[in-house]
Amino acid sequence: MIFQVPRLDARELEISDRIEELKQRLGYATRAPARRWQGLLRRNSFANAIRGSNSIEGYNVSVDDAVAAAEGAEPRDASADTWAAITGYRAAMTYVLELADDPHFSFSTDLLRSLHFMMIQADLTRHPGRWRPGPIFVHDDQTDRTLYEGPPAEDVPAMAAELALALNRKSEEPVTVRAAMAHLNLVMIHPFSDGNGRMARCLQTLVLARAGTLAPMFCSIEEYLGKNTQSYYDVLGEVGGGAWHPERDARPWVRFCLAAHFRQASTLLRRSREMSRLWEVADRELRKRGLPERMVVAFVDAAMGFQVRNATYRCAAEVSDQVAGRDLRQLAVEGFLEAVGERRGRYYKASRRLAQLFAGLREPKQTEDPFADRL
Repeated sequence: MIFQVPRLDARELEISDRIEELKQRLGYATRAPARRWQGLLRRNSFANAIRGSNSIEGYNVSVDDAVAAAEGAEPRDASADTWAAITGYRAAMTYVLELADDPHFSFSTDLLRSLHFMMIQADLTRHPGRWRPGPIFVHDDQTDRTLYEGPPAEDVPAMAAELALALNRKSEEPVTVRAAMAHLNLVMIHPFSDGNGRMARCLQTLVLARAGTLAPMFCSIEEYLGKNTQSYYDVLGEVGGGAWHPERDARPWVRFCLAAHFRQASTLLRRSREMSRLWEVADRELRKRGLPERMVVAFVDAAMGFQVRNATYRCAAEVSDQVAGRDLRQLAVEGFLEAVGERRGRYYKASRRLAQLFAGLREPKQTEDPFADRL
């Protein structure tokens, strides 16, 4: 037996419907008609998911290195161990993106083990792609106490098979709830020696991606979980009860995930509106100066707070190293960028003028809890 989906009450069904409405609006904003800024929004969302999920495990990278990971570029600041974790997770998530619309897809224990190998392959001592060989405990070093004890290792293969079977079964439950339950069950089974949290979050995103409501990089809540790690741990602790207890009520976890989806979708809608307006302003400013349209990529990235490097710009703009360098220097001459550093370590950031321009286009951040007025 694994954790079962609780019967949703009227409030939860209402909020699930509101999430679907937000997703439909986000799908329209990011899908049709096609706009070039959507590429940057997709890249940034993918980078934020990679960064958010890994930060929960203590693998912290700058937003700029997360973008480098999303684009397959080299990091600026990340350590070797952290970069191995980031690129392993990127490989697994890239596979998830490929599986989103695969007509021959099915969930299986082999798929779970393959995703795990992609994530953890840099350290063979952690048994990448294999079930854990023995007991496992989640320990809090600060309080010196055990937070969770996984079920016996000999039970893991059967539990993982039951989870895969449940995921392949047709269900009338909202996909956000089915994905939440996949996450909960995998993290509670704790089937691997390491990387269980990352695997559970990756599996949740895969379930969402398979539903096809949104492009995969827009359906993930990994960024939200990375920014609300303690709340995430607290609700898993509440539902888990310290050990394998599949008879416990999963409702607090389901509600937590519904609120996360609501807030993340609202955040992405706001970003899409901001980026659309910024792109229009950038295009207008470049046209006034007779500058190439491709420069809008660097203009927008810098305005949004990213460090613009030659490597990331030439990848996004699809130009050579020489053209990228010339474009960035020209944007600095025009007063939109400021150069930092020398030679190979050089990058560009937004000038004060550009930062102020974007500030005027931003919207207030919303932090609404969809359950707050329904208690």
